[in-house]
Amino acid sequence: MTDDAYKERTARFAAMLIKQAAWPAAVVLACDGFAPLVASARGALQAPVAVLALLLAAASAVVVLGLSALLIFDALLFRLMATHDDEVSGGGAVDDILSRMRLKPAPSAPRPLDDRIAGTRRLLARQRMALALFAVAFLMAGFWMPR
Repeated sequence: MTDDAYKERTARFAAMLIKQAAWPAAVVLACDGFAPLVASARGALQAPVAVLALLLAAASAVVVLGLSALLIFDALLFRLMATHDDEVSGGGAVDDILSRMRLKPAPSAPRPLDDRIAGTRRLLARQRMALALFAVAFLMAGFWMPR
């Protein structure tokens, strides 16, 4: 991979990560902001199933927000990688930062870009699963609310 292609691919992936971290967090925050108002207006706190669904929605919302924060952090690390001339120096800079922050031990050799992208895509998949769980629990709470 040429230096320009490496920089372009890394910067494009970082930009995509920021978008993919922001919109689920915004959806969760918007829904959680209106949930107590709707629940108290409809008397949902008297239905035990609705309360359990709201608790499940709240727990999954915390997971979605946490994974969004991790994705933003990864996006910033990918942006840092994009500022370096090649994959080895960019990966080395990220590994150096992670070891200085004591988040990961320093590896003997920097991981390839494709391995880093694959790990971040796994985080993205976990975020999507948590968002789906949030949506199901949130809709279940609305379904079981007394009328």
